[in-house]
Order: sequence, then C-alpha cells, then structure tokens
Amino acid sequence: MKKKLIIFIPHIRGGGVEKNFFIISNYLAKRIEKISVITINKEYKNKLSKNINLISPKSSKWKYSGIYTKYIISIYLLIKTLLTEKKCLVLSFQANWYAILVVKFFGSKIITRSNTAPEGWSNNTIKKFFYKIILKLADQIIVNSKEFKRNMFYKFGIKTTLIYNPLNHKQIIKLSKKKFKFPFFKNKKYFKIINIGRFTDQKNQILILKAFKNLKEKFKLKLVIAGRGPNKNLLTNYVKDNKLNKSAKIINFLNNPYPLMKMSNVFILSSNFEGLPNVLLEAQTLKLPIISTDCPTGPKEILQNGKLGQFIRVKNQKDLENKIIFSVKNKKYLNNTAIEGYKYLFRFNENTNLNKYYNVIKKYLN
Repeated sequence: MKKKLIIFIPHIRGGGVEKNFFIISNYLAKRIEKISVITINKEYKNKLSKNINLISPKSSKWKYSGIYTKYIISIYLLIKTLLTEKKCLVLSFQANWYAILVVKFFGSKIITRSNTAPEGWSNNTIKKFFYKIILKLADQIIVNSKEFKRNMFYKFGIKTTLIYNPLNHKQIIKLSKKKFKFPFFKNKKYFKIINIGRFTDQKNQILILKAFKNLKEKFKLKLVIAGRGPNKNLLTNYVKDNKLNKSAKIINFLNNPYPLMKMSNVFILSSNFEGLPNVLLEAQTLKLPIISTDCPTGPKEILQNGKLGQFIRVKNQKDLENKIIFSVKNKKYLNNTAIEGYKYLFRFNENTNLNKYYNVIKKYLN
C-alpha cells in the first residue's frame, strides 16, 4: 500500500514561498494519488488541484491570528491526521522543526523544504544548537541554491538536496501583457525604480527610500514599492515625513505585478537575507535590469556573481545610491545585461525542477 503525501504549510501569505507551494503541489497532484494539504488558509482552495484534499480548521477566524497561533493550530491538525493515517509522508514548507518533531514522534517520514537562508533563523548560539539536532532528524532536506546547500553543511553539518525554484516563465510573460493603467509611471522622462516584496525588516525597503531621498533632486526618478506586511506604516510615514509623495509610492500587494515591472527601468532587491528570491527570476524573465544586495542566499547564483546584474553590500545606502546613478547613466548597458540574464533562466526550468521534486518524494511513498 502506497503512503499518502501530506503537504504542511501553516499560513499562506502570497509571497515567493507560496508561489512555489502552489506550483509544486499541483504538479505532484497529477502524479500522486493520495495527497492532502494542511493549512490555516482554506480561502486558497480554488488555487489547488481538485485532486488535493484540503485540511483546515472549520472557522476562518484563525487566518487573522498571529504566526505562532497559526503554527499551533496547524500542528494540531497534523497530529490529528497522523493519528488516523498510519502510512504517510510529510512534505513541510514552513515551521519545519515543529513538523519534524511531531512527524518523527509518530514514526513517519518527513521531507522539509527550507526557504530562507540560515542567517534568517539561526542567529544565536542556542537556536543554532537546537536546529543542528532537530534538522538532522528529517529524512531529507531540500534547499533552493548552491550557497544555501553549502551553508547548511558548514553551519549544521547537514547534507541537503538542491532543487531550484520551478519558474513558469511563459505564464509570467503572458500575465505581463495584461492591460494595467498606472499614470504614476507614464512619463517616459523619468527613470522608474521598482521593488516588490513583503514589508518586513528582512526585505529592508527603508534602505531604498533613504537612497531615493538623496537622489531625487539630482535626477528625474520615480519609485514604487509594492507589497504588504508589518512595516507598511514605517514606509508610508517615511514617504510622508520626507515629502516624497509626488515621486515615491507605497502600494498594496498585486496579484499580477508583471505589467508594472515591465514599465520599470530597474528592479531593486534590498534584502538582508533570502533563499532563492523568485522576484529576481521574474525580473529576469521580463528582461528588467537588476540591482541586488549581495545577501545570503540566491542572488549570487541568479546574477552569476554580478555578470547579470549589479550588486551592493547589505544595508549599504551609499553603495545603492552609486548603483542607481550608474543605472540612470547607462541604460543601454543595463538593458543588454538584462537580455543576457534572460538566457540563463534555463536553470530554473519548471518541468525539470518539478520532476526533481517528484523523484525525491516517490522514494518515500512506497
């Protein structure tokens, strides 16, 4: 009898992790007969294959709760499922060390997918000690960049499996052609800068605003930062307090940001750490020039150590200002770099990487 696959993702927020979750889950549903997803967010059921059984709490109120409450409710659902399912394999996308402890207690198998570089979740000695013990209990750990793989070995002594994020570049190009009116970016005399990401300390968009403030009087610039998250007030207040309203906008998360990206002249990634940032792959798909922090992990691989885009040091405002100035003065060079970046997207081919996921998972299903 084949085991059932349970995909564990406590909360769905709409970022890069979630994009990969939907793509991977729906692909696996085509090839695996018994598959369930455990999550708080049952409102996303329509994005999942009809072959997937959704396991969520009856009440929708939990989606408004804090992250740890979501973890607790989801762990409860996982325990409840493991009590009834004698043969199963768990694929965890979030709250991995909680999931590992629960699954191993019940004597089942678990594969975890780590999405964020260790710098983001093992920043003190005690955490590092516990992660080193708990992560080794997983049957297999999947990471999404070479640097991530190296860091996991050097920090925790753990061997991991590298599978790149599956990129549906045809779908991105198709969506980018949708009509989208945005008068703020209409004037071609302005150099248009865009950032898309969660409004969090990790993404560090305040760095972009500070650099922009110093340059807006010297050059004709427009800036849009799109997303959602706890730092929204911080960003909007900075724009208001520094009288940037006419040249910078903080806008809400867009289900389809690609038409707006196509209107832009450069994409800036200001993160302190990442995993393998999907948004850079999307920018490359649209042949949009890139400025990125040289943060762990992923940007080095995507941009081929600076061959396919510009790097700045993490949290370095002056470095960012200089790269923006260079971008304004060297549009042709940057556009040629972006075209070259598009040629390297074969590494993130959707079918190739999805098939790698299936090959890893199927070993544990028999």
